Amino acid sequence: MTAHQSKIKKLNAELCPAGVEFKELGTVIALEYGKPLKESERGGGNFPVLGSNGRIGFHSSYLIEGPCVIVGRKGCAGAVVWEEQNCYPIDTAFFVKKQNDEISLKYLFYLFQTLNLTSDKQDGGVPGLNRNNVYKIKIPIPPLAVQETIVKILDTFTALEAELEAELEAELEAELEARKKQYEYYYKKLLTANVSSHITLNEVGKVSMCKRIFKNETLASGDIPFYKIGTFGKEPNAFISQNIYNEYRKKFSFPKKGDVLLSASGTIGRRVIYNGEPAYFQDSNIIWIDNDEKKVLNKFLYYLYATVEWKTEGGTIQRLYNDNLKKIKIPVPPIAEQERIVKILDKFDDLVNDISIGLLAELNARRKQYEYYRDKLLTFEPLEAEYAKQ
Repeated sequence: MTAHQSKIKKLNAELCPAGVEFKELGTVIALEYGKPLKESERGGGNFPVLGSNGRIGFHSSYLIEGPCVIVGRKGCAGAVVWEEQNCYPIDTAFFVKKQNDEISLKYLFYLFQTLNLTSDKQDGGVPGLNRNNVYKIKIPIPPLAVQETIVKILDTFTALEAELEAELEAELEAELEARKKQYEYYYKKLLTANVSSHITLNEVGKVSMCKRIFKNETLASGDIPFYKIGTFGKEPNAFISQNIYNEYRKKFSFPKKGDVLLSASGTIGRRVIYNGEPAYFQDSNIIWIDNDEKKVLNKFLYYLYATVEWKTEGGTIQRLYNDNLKKIKIPVPPIAEQERIVKILDKFDDLVNDISIGLLAELNARRKQYEYYRDKLLTFEPLEAEYAKQ
């Protein structure tokens, strides 16, 4: 990129020796509102529908011609998207309309990425971008020849980054797949070797679940996260009050810190170790075995659950019923052996995480390098007349 920077510097010296003119964005572009288009009204087709953070579907007609620059207005406010095709931006997004031909649209796209528009959000429940604030931002407008050179360099670099990212992701997947096979081997080897005694999960402990929470007891935001089967192990989208949490936790079944929570419908057997922080869980869909750790360690159960073939019932939505769960037999070695097995499998967990972290760190480093050079290419000295005003 140093050679590219030198090329830009030389072009600047030739075409704008006194510096580059800066103008307020509102004098060179307009941010136009997209139009509402409900999901049920999208008829499919060839034209991308764009929300605040990119494509969200397709439609049979378009609102604007491509290529175009889309800027998030609500939700992912300030996110910037380049779209090559004719498309239909909806009302959660702005689209950029140039006021004249002194600026390249693709140059604007790259420049927008450096403006940190995500920090300019309105107050309120849903983050929003105030276009009047954006219009006041001053941007450098070098000659078109300079803009086009910058675009060509960044297009090339972006393509290389995408190729590298795909290679690194493929490497990550291959490495994780190899580790997964090792895991499977060690699971079978460690969890079944030299184990003479098997007991049912019913003998391990009582199948337990939280008290039922009704819809009118949930909130869109609040004190205590309420995890339903769709958000189990993810981010919650419902909450309950502190009062209900305190009352139900005291009166009814509630997991202890370290208990292994299991999904009993949908994707059966998803495992989450309860960390002890305030939270509540959907009854019958999220369960746990109230085990005695003098018999079976929580972490041993966590690893063991990954080997179980869950016997489910149901039609479209599969369900793990308590009676089936109770009958499942598991190998239970002595506690000392459970501890040894857990230590070995923990090390494998750490190894997989280290691989993931290492490759993801490399990806992030590449992105930061790209952002650094992009920002360098888009940094200009203002006109000498601008200095005089300061």
